[in-house]
Amino acid sequence: MAQVDQFESIFLSSVKERYAYEDIKIKKVLVVTDLAVKASEDFLQQMQDFLECLSTEKPIKWVLVTGRDFKSTSDILKLVKKHKPDLICTYRNLHSDAWKYPHSLGEHLDVMIQLTDTPVCVVPHPQAGRADQHALEDTNSVMALTDHLADDHALVNYAVKFTEAKGTLRLLHLEDTAGFEKMMTAISKISTIETDDARRSISEQLLKEPRDYIQSCIDVLEENEISITIKSIVGFGHHLTEFQKKINRQKLDLIVMHGKEADQLAMHGVSYPLAVEIRQIPLLII
Repeated sequence: MAQVDQFESIFLSSVKERYAYEDIKIKKVLVVTDLAVKASEDFLQQMQDFLECLSTEKPIKWVLVTGRDFKSTSDILKLVKKHKPDLICTYRNLHSDAWKYPHSLGEHLDVMIQLTDTPVCVVPHPQAGRADQHALEDTNSVMALTDHLADDHALVNYAVKFTEAKGTLRLLHLEDTAGFEKMMTAISKISTIETDDARRSISEQLLKEPRDYIQSCIDVLEENEISITIKSIVGFGHHLTEFQKKINRQKLDLIVMHGKEADQLAMHGVSYPLAVEIRQIPLLII
């Protein structure tokens, strides 16, 4: 039986998830503001310049919604249903004075993220004065952020789409230190398992999978002649703290993260606290 188990382990460890590339199509963008017409038009132009990476031979249709076009979250949902955009662009604390206080995204934004299937590009509030100096210039430096990178094709595909040609995409995967230590504590209580060997083997395997996946991303993008540089950031950490540290060390233009859990009406994992904390640069929440 031991030989069968060993064979199975060798077989399973050799199975690698390969990145599945897909060219995300962005044909229509809905830009939502609560500003007057002229200020809204200026914001629209800013978003068009910022997301120049989306430009294709066939022009994108940009639809502008101003403060006079909606009053409630229900109105926003109706607008999204009417226009059926491939992307929504807006900013924190839409239709709220809460942008003065760095504690939330705002109810309108929460609704857009949770109750639509459309990715939302969230930028710093125009009046808050918290944006980094380089924010909204381009998407030359992008990070895809998750705790389960090894099979997250959609996240990587959106991050690739929003990274401009010859730019850099950082793929970040962090294993939760607290969760790992909890598992190792349980293992240490099983007399038939050598704890030190288990710690080393399990930690190596946990990090090997995302590293192998990132290498497959590099290989597949080269095969598809996508001219961006991929950088790998893989390790252990206390999620929120380490995510913030990794982000702060980079001069990022955009962070791509998930906005939903598959089985619940709440923002994915550490996404919400990070989205609240990271106020100085744009986010793409898919």
